[in-house]
Amino acid sequence: MIRIDSVTKRYPDGTVAVDRLSLEIPDRAITVLVGPSGCGKTTTLRMINRMVEPSEGMITIDGVDTRKQPVNTLRRGMGYVIQNAGLFQHRTILDNIATVPRLLGTGKAEARDRARELMGRVGLDAALAKRYPYQLSGGQQQRVGVARALAADPPVLLMDEPFSAVDPVVRKGLQDELLRIQDELGKTIVFVTHDIDEAVKLGTMVAVLRTGGKLAQFAPPAELLSRPADAFVEDFLGADRGIRRLSFFPSDGLELTTEAVVAIDAGAEQLAARADLPYLLVTDLDGRPLGWSEPDRLTAGEIEPGQLLSCGRPFAAGRDSLRAALDCAVLSPSGWAVGVDAEGRAAGVVSQQAIAQAIRGAHEESASPQPKVLR
Repeated sequence: MIRIDSVTKRYPDGTVAVDRLSLEIPDRAITVLVGPSGCGKTTTLRMINRMVEPSEGMITIDGVDTRKQPVNTLRRGMGYVIQNAGLFQHRTILDNIATVPRLLGTGKAEARDRARELMGRVGLDAALAKRYPYQLSGGQQQRVGVARALAADPPVLLMDEPFSAVDPVVRKGLQDELLRIQDELGKTIVFVTHDIDEAVKLGTMVAVLRTGGKLAQFAPPAELLSRPADAFVEDFLGADRGIRRLSFFPSDGLELTTEAVVAIDAGAEQLAARADLPYLLVTDLDGRPLGWSEPDRLTAGEIEPGQLLSCGRPFAAGRDSLRAALDCAVLSPSGWAVGVDAEGRAAGVVSQQAIAQAIRGAHEESASPQPKVLR
């Protein structure tokens, strides 16, 4: 466990970047530091590996004061990932990843074997091994940065806004990849971000810091969203924190109906039996959703996919959250969300009203046990 005990960082000009901060960062979990500019997030992170020395207080790792360890020894037990990856531009991707094992005395062949293994773990194509950082996309470079930080198998991983310089689609992929890797490796991760959505998605625990380096609240994401400590935290979380909170409630209680689902080769009898419904979901012959249509616009045996209204992005029934289901329903021209199974086949549809009822039930249940966390 990393323990930050009444730590202050005061600079010679009198600026206080971190003010009497105390945190217990749990093992094998992701702890996120989040807050506005000037709140001391990065300073706190850098004090853990002594890139910045605390002015007061103490930081311990498994009960050992970090100041009593040689700096190089301390840092070798920590991976460090920064924005834009910070790669060596004159080294290949393979040699970038192998850097720390080589510094620790690992032979070149063994270090490169380790680097190849990590390329696969972080989702990098093996064909990229001999390329240089400038030949990779921003997202690929960030994956290299994560692989390099993991190369010496450190128990602690420090990440300073590592995904903030990439576009939203790539960023989501990197976040998902980090969660997958964490499930496999179980590192102690301290992650800095200014993005509350990223903090809520990734964090096992989230520390919200105020400007001036004071701790405003330290809690699991679900608790943070349901019970902000004060007006500052509530304002920082934003007006849509109720929607974000739905990410922590599963969709497995939703009752899907197949009554409004027909295949593209549906016959006249099938269509006639559903004529009183406002919309029908049309699927291909394998059961994958194609789109919505009003029943009277469909002709038996002659349904044209190009004439259908988009069904948007379906949600994974029973695996995605209520937030995902509600989003599907809101964006759907029919007002109904499409649930699919693991193979992408339509498992059924569910109305906004049914989702709203499930949300009410989830709020009632959340008063006692913590809601299930869905990523």
